[in-house]
Amino acid sequence: LNQNVSSFQRKFVGEVKRCEELERILAYLVQEIQRADIPLPEGETSPPAPPLKQVLEMQEQLQKLEVELREVTRNKEKLRKNLLELIEYRFVSGLIHQGKVEAFERMLWRVCKGYTIVTYAELDESLEDPETGEVIKWHVFLISFWGEQIGHKVKKICDCYHCHIYPYPSTAEERREIQEGLSTRIQDLYTVLHKTEDYLRQVLCKAAESVYSRAVQVKKMKAIYHMLNMCSLDVTNKCLIAEVWCPEADLPGLRRALEDGSRESGATITSFMNTIPTTETPPTLIRTNKFTEGFQNIVDAYGVGSYREVNPALFSIITFPFLFAVMFGDFGHGFVMFLFALLLVLNENHPRLSQSQEILGMFFNGRYILLLMGLFSVYTGLIYNDCFSKSVNLFGSGWNVSAMYSASHAPAERRKMALWKHFRKKFNIYLVSVPELLFLLCMFGYLIFMIIYKWLVYSAETSRAAPSILIEFINMFLFHRRMRPAGHGAAGAGQAVAQGLSIDLGTRRSLFNSRGYTLVRKDSEEEVSLMGSQDIEEGSTPLEDGCREVTCEEFNFGEILMTQVIHSIEYCLGCISNTASYLRLWALSLAHAQLSDVLWAMLMRVGLRVDKTYGVLLLLPVMALFAVLTIFILLVMEGLSAFLHAIRLHWVEFQNKFYVGAGTKFVPFSFRRLSWKFSDDRA
Repeated sequence: LNQNVSSFQRKFVGEVKRCEELERILAYLVQEIQRADIPLPEGETSPPAPPLKQVLEMQEQLQKLEVELREVTRNKEKLRKNLLELIEYRFVSGLIHQGKVEAFERMLWRVCKGYTIVTYAELDESLEDPETGEVIKWHVFLISFWGEQIGHKVKKICDCYHCHIYPYPSTAEERREIQEGLSTRIQDLYTVLHKTEDYLRQVLCKAAESVYSRAVQVKKMKAIYHMLNMCSLDVTNKCLIAEVWCPEADLPGLRRALEDGSRESGATITSFMNTIPTTETPPTLIRTNKFTEGFQNIVDAYGVGSYREVNPALFSIITFPFLFAVMFGDFGHGFVMFLFALLLVLNENHPRLSQSQEILGMFFNGRYILLLMGLFSVYTGLIYNDCFSKSVNLFGSGWNVSAMYSASHAPAERRKMALWKHFRKKFNIYLVSVPELLFLLCMFGYLIFMIIYKWLVYSAETSRAAPSILIEFINMFLFHRRMRPAGHGAAGAGQAVAQGLSIDLGTRRSLFNSRGYTLVRKDSEEEVSLMGSQDIEEGSTPLEDGCREVTCEEFNFGEILMTQVIHSIEYCLGCISNTASYLRLWALSLAHAQLSDVLWAMLMRVGLRVDKTYGVLLLLPVMALFAVLTIFILLVMEGLSAFLHAIRLHWVEFQNKFYVGAGTKFVPFSFRRLSWKFSDDRA
């Protein structure tokens, strides 16, 4: 409601900045805790957002803790640096990194022209690099030179290579005294450093106990202030006004939440809500559970449905795993997939599975899809009589050669088709659904009629004289009349008339589609009744100023005509191409069966044909390799291929017949959408 107001001029900008400062301090604490190898407790409880007084106390505590930690850490680093310098000083004149020795010696030789003597020795123990903190190998060097100018050059070269230089005593007695003093100081520094590290660990352990709950509270506060910044102020600057979408079933809960919030906060003015009538298209809310969520995500990946649009996810619960099983039909492979999905379902409350990432997380989120795909694959595998590529004839065959000569056929069952109101607009039935159904009946209905006619008229003895249905169907579109054999003139003439009538009726689709009708009839009876059926709260009228208006498009008949011609051609071509696209079911089913047979022939058959002496020893690794290849090739790769083709069949061949998917998803404000993981904060 305040899009014209800059983000820096909104009312709760200061509170958002305070939350960001608290998030920065908590991120620093988490970094120090993990550096000290202290486990972070990620509890399952979600503490409520604190009131303003507790927020100020939390900010003061966290700031003091940050100052203390930074001071202790700084002292610790200073002690470690002093300790490292003393340890290096014991190794005489200087230290250099192991990888820089050759370049350092070459530079000394070129610059000093041979007036130096360099002696190297590798240290027995590795030391920490004070700049990077890595433990690396070092070399001790001793340089002897002649002349003061050569000495200046040597010092500059040592500084260039970041060498650690220390004065070298001239006598052995001075070197012995310095060595004893260094040992005492090093021991003292070790003691102080250990005490500092113990104190730092105690502070971090105490901070780790409450860092999770504080991080959750800060995230909730930031989300609340972010939403409040989207509201507008009334004329008195004492009340916030917000306009939100809310499902009708949740209106009582929203009213109770506003009353409870006003009562607990002690506000002098209670919060209230009014229903504002509007002609804007609402967002789409589809309530799901853990079983239907995966199927709904597949549909939403194609496009979120518009308001009151038919949801294909209801059909996909059955059709998706079934089409997958047609391509993946194998009793053994389907049973293994079913057991894997069942294991995920039975352990769905395990915290490691629910918080898993990457591939395992995708498998876990689609566990119920995998469960149904495995179950349907077992069913189709029993029909195909396939179990790990081996034929298992459990039910026998119902085929009989006498069926080819039977002239009597049982009547087909009649199904009733109910037409529904598409978007509550009846004209979509008469101007879109009926012409599309008429086209399908005139084309493919006539094709089915020719198949049944060929069954009834021609027998096995006269099958050679029967016409080809495919050629007849092609000639029907080409308006090609070929010569009929003798004795079939009447049937051929009647068929020519039927073909012409089917082409004429099928191609005469209405060019005046629902879009043009909507633009002409802007204020339809359905929209008026829809506006009148809304629950108008007390004090709100349809003519209220808050009512939203929708700008109507200018009607252009030529544009509408061309658009509908394009859609008509696309629909006619799609009926042919989409029908042929279902051949992928047969192709992938055959490919899966052949790949399974090849794997069996190359591994298990070879292992089973070895003689008894070496057969047992060879069979175990062969079975292990067969199991591994079955899982990775037949289950994972072939399963992924069948999964992708099943998605394509639903998106392209099924959903584009009726599903537009041009809506907006209803995303309510909820703390459940916030992530409580520390890894997300660091990312």
